[in-house]
Amino acid sequence: MQSPPSPPRRRGRALRLLLVVALALAALLAFLISTPTAAALHHHASSPARALLVPRGTSSSTTKQRLNLRTVREATSSTPPSGDPQAADTDAVLLPDWEVLVLLHPGAAAPHGDHHNATCAFPGGAASPARSLGRMPASGRRAYTCAMPAPERRHKPPFRAPTLLIDAAPQSSLSPPAISGGGSSSEMARWSGRLVYDAATLGPGGDVLVFAKGVNPRQGVNRNASDVTCVYYRGRDASGDAVVASLPAATSAQQVFRCPPPPPPADGDLRVTLSVAGGEPIPSVATYSPPTLPPPEQKENKKKLICACTMVRDVGKFLREWVAYHAAIGVDRFFLYDNGSQDDLDAQVRHLTSEGFHVTTHMWPWPKAQEAGFSYAAAAHRGSCHWMAFVDVDEFIFSPAWAQSTKPTKSMLRSVVAGVEPDVGQVTLGCRDFGPSGQTKNPEEGVTQGYTCRRRAEERHKSLVRLDAVDTSLVNSIHHFELRPGFRWERSRHARVNHYKYQAWDEFKLKFRRRVSTYVTDWTDPVNHGSKDRTPGLGFEAVEPEGWANKFCDVQDTLLRDVTRRWFGAGFSKKLMIAPRRLGHSSS
Repeated sequence: MQSPPSPPRRRGRALRLLLVVALALAALLAFLISTPTAAALHHHASSPARALLVPRGTSSSTTKQRLNLRTVREATSSTPPSGDPQAADTDAVLLPDWEVLVLLHPGAAAPHGDHHNATCAFPGGAASPARSLGRMPASGRRAYTCAMPAPERRHKPPFRAPTLLIDAAPQSSLSPPAISGGGSSSEMARWSGRLVYDAATLGPGGDVLVFAKGVNPRQGVNRNASDVTCVYYRGRDASGDAVVASLPAATSAQQVFRCPPPPPPADGDLRVTLSVAGGEPIPSVATYSPPTLPPPEQKENKKKLICACTMVRDVGKFLREWVAYHAAIGVDRFFLYDNGSQDDLDAQVRHLTSEGFHVTTHMWPWPKAQEAGFSYAAAAHRGSCHWMAFVDVDEFIFSPAWAQSTKPTKSMLRSVVAGVEPDVGQVTLGCRDFGPSGQTKNPEEGVTQGYTCRRRAEERHKSLVRLDAVDTSLVNSIHHFELRPGFRWERSRHARVNHYKYQAWDEFKLKFRRRVSTYVTDWTDPVNHGSKDRTPGLGFEAVEPEGWANKFCDVQDTLLRDVTRRWFGAGFSKKLMIAPRRLGHSSS
């Protein structure tokens, strides 16, 4: 027969029992605290800083399907002290290098006060100056950017969104309550993961282009459009957000997805996202706005024969030479997609437009999304231009046949496209890459007159693209576009591109910040060392190689230098003769 337990053993069992009971009570208390009451839910749903309900994914392709609502995700900004209900549709995105992009409500009016004197007030108490970027080209949303202060970076993700204060007091004088924004902040979207970042409506009754990263991450490998569902949804009602429509995507290529518009009536504020292969919808900061009719004066504008489009960052000092030259040989309009310039680009554009050049700028702040920007440009400007030259600011279209001309004429570039057959949708131009040509700093006379030595081999190409021939997927490699069935390419036998690629080291090393193409490795990434996308003999750091000033010099080529001196004078000093009709600067 077993003897009864001793008193110390009884006390040990009792203590263990008490510990189990205490843990159970603690878990029950935590559950009760974390579970909202009906009153709390009602208050949350009716709050101006509403939650964003993300719909459940579906693989069904039936239209007008209402998806079940599953995940509650807060909007990307808290309501500022003013209590403006539109602030509930303010979004914030954490970009690389701790840069924060703040997007205001699509219908937000111009802010009162000095919008150049703005501040990002972070929930932890830190603040940083905010810079106005103007309006986004697709959504029309006003955008600001600011740096995430070091104290905020020390917090564990998810990071909380700042409140944007317009015409705020200097940072040092902000009191803690003002910085906090008067309310709780919400989570920022992160560029490092999947994200639907923009959407554009292509005219009345047209499709909607949805821009998303992370769906087609590999170059040349695109998901079938049948795997992608376009989800339109609205919110701000007492019962929570609701899905308006779930429609199958028409195309899926790179970061661009062509979607049908939502069924009418689609008035009010809508957002749009994507669901992939029946999975959960992707986080989104993209909004949908019904298309509007163009103003009467825009309808009357005649379609231009040749336009030029490029993506820029801090190239203001090079812009005049590039615009003046190409306008003289036949480019009628210039579209600049600004990828976050912090130089005097706006001032340069205003100066050029005051002289009669047709130059407009459009914000495109998204990192490494050049292909998507060009896709948008090809679709958005189809009604304005027959042909579009996609060339960078360090690239100049030239033909040796022009070398003896005493002055430039617009027929020069027009002759390149005027003689092609009707089924030619793209004319490609081979590139000649120029080296530093002995220069140790940016030549005062300009790139065409300062760099005169190039590599012998032809490298890559650029294109003049007939916009109505571009494939509906809008897929491109920056150098050329995919064409619709029935159209073909043609190589120009007369014109080429002088690419002033390897400039003086102080200019070239700026490329190390970040490359703009989605699928091209950044200079600092230690991969693909032998790729043609890299510079021969250059490592992964911005360290000047020995003898840089004299590299890439196989052929002395002074043809374009001599031509521009004759046409424009040394350093483009001659007064430029241009059309008298002027188009005002636009910052979309």
